[in-house]
Parts: sequence; C-alpha cells; structure tokens
Amino acid sequence: MYKRKNLIVVFSCLLLLLFPCWSMAEGSPATDQEKVEQEVVQVENGPAEMLASLLDLQKNLTAQINMSKKKLKASTSDAEKQALEDEIAQLDKQLSETTSDFERIATGVEPALFLEKKPQSFSWKDEMASLLEPAIKELKRFTVRARQKSDLKEKISELELLTAAASEAVKHLESVIEKTTDKRVLKEVKGLLPEWRNVNDRLSNKLELAKRELGNLEEQDVSLVESSSKSVKDFFRARGLYLIVAVITFFAILFGCRLFYRLIAALYLKMGRNGKKSFKMRLLNIVFQVLSVVLAIVGLFFVLYLAEDWFLLSMAIIFFIGLSWTIRQGLPRLWQQGRLMLNVGSVREKERLLLHGVPWRVDNINVFCKLVNPALDMELRVPIEDLIGLVSRPFDHDEPWFPCRKGDWVTVNGSSRARVVSLSHEQVELVERGGRRVTYPTDAFLQACPANLSRNYRLRVPFGVSYGLQDQVTSTIPAVLKEYIDKRMEEEGYAKTCLNLQVEFLQANASSLDLLVIADFEGSVADILKRIERAIQRWCVDCCTINDWEIPFPQLTVHKVE
Repeated sequence: MYKRKNLIVVFSCLLLLLFPCWSMAEGSPATDQEKVEQEVVQVENGPAEMLASLLDLQKNLTAQINMSKKKLKASTSDAEKQALEDEIAQLDKQLSETTSDFERIATGVEPALFLEKKPQSFSWKDEMASLLEPAIKELKRFTVRARQKSDLKEKISELELLTAAASEAVKHLESVIEKTTDKRVLKEVKGLLPEWRNVNDRLSNKLELAKRELGNLEEQDVSLVESSSKSVKDFFRARGLYLIVAVITFFAILFGCRLFYRLIAALYLKMGRNGKKSFKMRLLNIVFQVLSVVLAIVGLFFVLYLAEDWFLLSMAIIFFIGLSWTIRQGLPRLWQQGRLMLNVGSVREKERLLLHGVPWRVDNINVFCKLVNPALDMELRVPIEDLIGLVSRPFDHDEPWFPCRKGDWVTVNGSSRARVVSLSHEQVELVERGGRRVTYPTDAFLQACPANLSRNYRLRVPFGVSYGLQDQVTSTIPAVLKEYIDKRMEEEGYAKTCLNLQVEFLQANASSLDLLVIADFEGSVADILKRIERAIQRWCVDCCTINDWEIPFPQLTVHKVE
C-alpha cells in the first residue's frame, strides 16, 4: 500500500510538470496542419461555390493576360515591354495556381502527390543555413535602423560628390555659351545644357530626400538606456516568457526524473554486500541520468515549438549541436567515467586509493565522488574526472590511514615532542611544549616519518656505576635498582601508566659499568615524557646513595716509569 501511494505521488508530480506544456499547446496559435483542416472543412461546407469562384477568377486572369499581350504588341518602349512581360509571367503563375486549386478542391486530393519527385541531395551547408536563417533575420531586424542610417550616410556622401560634379558641369556649359561665337558649337552646347540641368536637379532632389530621411531617423532615435529598456521589455513580454518557461521545464524534468529514480531505488533496488551498490543499480543510475538529460532537452524543444518561436528554437538546436560536438572530443574520458560509475574501472567503491599523498577510502562514485579519511576525520568531494588514471586496492581493517590523529603527541625528525592541533590533506599544525607552533605541508610531514607517542612509547635511560662494583653489577644491582624504581613510581603516581620496567646490564664503558633502565609507558603521559626520564635518573642516583654505590666520573690515570 505504501509503495502504491508513493508511485501515485510521483506520477502526479510529473503530470503537474507537463501541465504548462499542455496549456501552451491549447492556447498556442493554430499550426499549419490545423489551418489545412480548417480549409478542408470550409471546402466541404460549400465546394460548388468555391469552384464557381475559381472559374470566375480564371476567366478574369485570362482576360488580363490577353489585354497585356495586346499592349505588349503595340508597345515601342523596351522598358514598357519588359514590365509587360513581367506582368504576364506573374498572371500566368496565378492562373496556374488557380487551375491547381480547382483540381485539388474538385478531386479532394492533392495533385502534387502524383507528380514525380526530384531526388534531393542532402547538404550540410543548406541545413545549417536553414537553422541560422531565423537568427540572421533577428539580427538584421535588431540592426535595421543602424544599417539604414549607415546606408543613408554613404548615399548622401556619394550624392554630394555627384551633385557637385553636375553643378560644375552646368556652370561650365553656361560659361562656354557666354564665350563662344561659333554657331555650331553654340547649338550643340545649348542642346546639352537642359539635359545636364535635369541631371543636376534630379541629383539635388535625391540628396535632399536622403537628408530628410536621415533627419527623420535621427529624430526618432532615443537614448541607449531607453532603447535598451524597451528591448528588454519587448523581450520579456513575448520571447522572454517562452525562454523562461522552456528553462523551467528543462530543470523541472531533470529534478522530476531524479526524484523518480530515488523513489524507484528506495522501493525496489537493494544495496549489495558490505553496503556496495549492485551492477544493476549502477547501470540503472547511468541510464536514468542520460535519459533525464535527453527528456529535459526534448521538453525544452517542445515548449519552444509550441510557442512557434523559431529564433529561440534554432538557437537552442545550434547550442546543443555545438555542445554535442564538444562532448564528442571527450568521448574517451566519458567512457572512462562511465566505467568508474559502473564500478568496473580502476577505482572502485569501498577500496583504498592515494590522492594528494594521503590515503582515502572510496565511499561513493558518482558525478562527484565521496572520499573519506577516518584518521583525518574529513570528507572530500572530488569530480569523477579527477579519479581517471588513479588505482584503488582492497585494504585491511588494521591498516593505518594517517600516522596520527588530532590531539596526539609526536616527534618529527628528532625534534622536541609536539601536540597535533590541526590535520588536513593540505597541512599539519603542531604545538610544542611552551606554545611554539610549527606547520608542515602534509607531504613533508609524511616524508619526515613522524613518531607517534600517544599510543605507547619506551624510555631508555642509561646509568653507570664504578668498577668497584664489578662483582654485583650483573646480578644484585639490577634487581635492587628495579625494585627501588618500582617503589618510587608507585609513590609518585607513575605506576598505573607504566606497562613494563626492566633494568639490565648494558656495557663496560671506559670508566664505568653501564646499566640500562627500560620503561614502557602509555600514550596518555606522552606530554611529560622528559619529566619521567629525569625522574628515572633521579631515582637511580637516590638508589646509589642509599646502597652506597659509587657513581664514577671520567678519570685520567698516569703511569710513572721508574
């Protein structure tokens, strides 16, 4: 019952997401197919009247063609003949279309269906041109005023030059008329003067008209802010609304598909052993992600198609074609990422890999992968492409994830002990006794092989006695010294943290017989390591004083030769 309710909720959400698209489909203008159906209905209501009207139209067109042909025969002007020929060609075209319409309405079928179709070759250039045509038209519409002003300015500049030349020609002809005395020359020049005056007047009129048109355009110009605000308002009044609805539909479908997948995974898919996702679950995840993107793109195109905004539709198609072309270049990497997401690549979930010099446990592989280091107590979110080229391996549960944890006491390169106060895969911060802070890059810290004192540690304290105790130093003295140190540890409160205590003979030194006190302590007293070491030295001296054991010092012996 619970599963059925969840499925009903999901399907209801999907219906609500698709409802705006259906509403737009109902409220959108009639498509070409709907217009054809409306025309067919009108024809069925009155085919006889329509056919009669077409016959009358054919009769009128034929009469006009005959009249134009008579005018063509009687005409003596080449320009008039050309205009009449164009008119006759246009009338012939209309007559042919009327005849075709009459046949289509009378038969009820399209005659073009029975005509032999010419094979059409596919051309990428033509297809891309058809896609770019709406965008180019929009750009031309946005720049029409600027182009008109530019054309008018060029035209005015050219007309000014021509007008100046024509005016100069008229003045020169008038000067020749005034100065010449030859009647023949005078007659020819007077014949040229009216023609050039007409040319000058015509050019002057064109120049004046062009200047007026330019002045009208400049008067109609508004400021950049006003034009921009008007363009924005016009955009959001019509086209912007369609774009916003399309984008919302795109992301709504993505979100809906993701929600649907999570519901299906929660209800019907189960995790494998050790909390690992099964191969079927991973494959279904990839299929859902790809399918959700495809459905979202189709939904975006569908909204723009219903809005009949061919500019936005062509721009969206070009954008996704370019995106697909870009993705094509990265197909090998996409293949590697797909293998990783299916958990059959070089990096797999619940295994151990090395990244930034630090070991990580791969908890989840997806578009963003989840890497965890238990010792650092931190989680890393890594893009899946960063895992390409890395290799993971199974690990044992006893393997360490980092040499230390926050709060541990460590020694680095034999330096004084310090407490770890900050840990990350980037840097490690230590605080020494006294408060001095030292920061190491994590790589340098690991290469220094730090010693962790917070687990357990051992103190090795050497102590020497004189050669006068040679008969006791390997038997009696170690036992007595151990017993005394145990007693003092109990008195001063160190016995509870001491795991092991041994006193052994170490070596026969140049001026002393050396003993070695070996003491193992818990990590909880790592911060007072040196204090305990000094205490052991003190207890050794006290034991020697109580038992009257001589403590040697360096001596120089001089042998006198007699």
